[in-house]
Amino acid sequence: MNLRLGGKTALVSGSYRGTGLIIAKRLAEEGARVLVHGLEAGQAEAAVDEIGTGEPVTGEITTDAGAESLIDACPRQVDVLVNNYGSADGGSWEESTSDDWLGSYQKNVLSAQRLIRLLLPQMRTLGWGRIINLGTVGSTRPNNRMPHYYAAKGALATMTVSLAKEAAGTGIGVNLVSPGLILTPEVRAAYLTRGRKKGWGETWEEIEPHVAEDIPLGRIVTREEVADLIAFLASPLANGIHGQNIRVDGGALAILT
Repeated sequence: MNLRLGGKTALVSGSYRGTGLIIAKRLAEEGARVLVHGLEAGQAEAAVDEIGTGEPVTGEITTDAGAESLIDACPRQVDVLVNNYGSADGGSWEESTSDDWLGSYQKNVLSAQRLIRLLLPQMRTLGWGRIINLGTVGSTRPNNRMPHYYAAKGALATMTVSLAKEAAGTGIGVNLVSPGLILTPEVRAAYLTRGRKKGWGETWEEIEPHVAEDIPLGRIVTREEVADLIAFLASPLANGIHGQNIRVDGGALAILT
């Protein structure tokens, strides 16, 4: 399928590693000009070398000055903003301090808000754009651990709804993509170790069904599948999708509304 992203410029925050890197690569494969973002000097350049495409840009988006320097480094026109950057720092109700909570809000909410505020005016002028925020199913079904992270992602979800109302009728599509457990190399390695200790088997093929026993799909969703959804939402083919929280979790969260 041709997603008609040729000629579009996409900025993917935090795309120097992890799922963000895969999203950047997927958008580039569809013909978009992709701005690969790093927080520190050298991160984005290394990512561009790894995926073989893209243009490196740098900015510490947990501060206003860093976000502004990032946008200043971008081309004049950014058509697609993917707010991928975020951090699931460990913590608990008893151990996480007020600074931990504020830090999580800076990373998972205000980092996105800053880029949106800076890019929204030009998207309005263009009369077309895409803003895709990367959330988590935990904003709907939070765990008792990492409460500061889930609270921040919940705020990101409600922020997306507010932004969708603000952008109504402008040609700017706004959506939230909420993955469940994603099969990253780190997740695979951790569950391999755990599964071998529990006697589930030695190979990933033996262990994954035990890990995914509560996932109707029968396996963990891949980073590539998350990237495929984001690429579609970024495209003109998704003009009719707006203000949605789209979960990509293999059916783990059994809520239809």
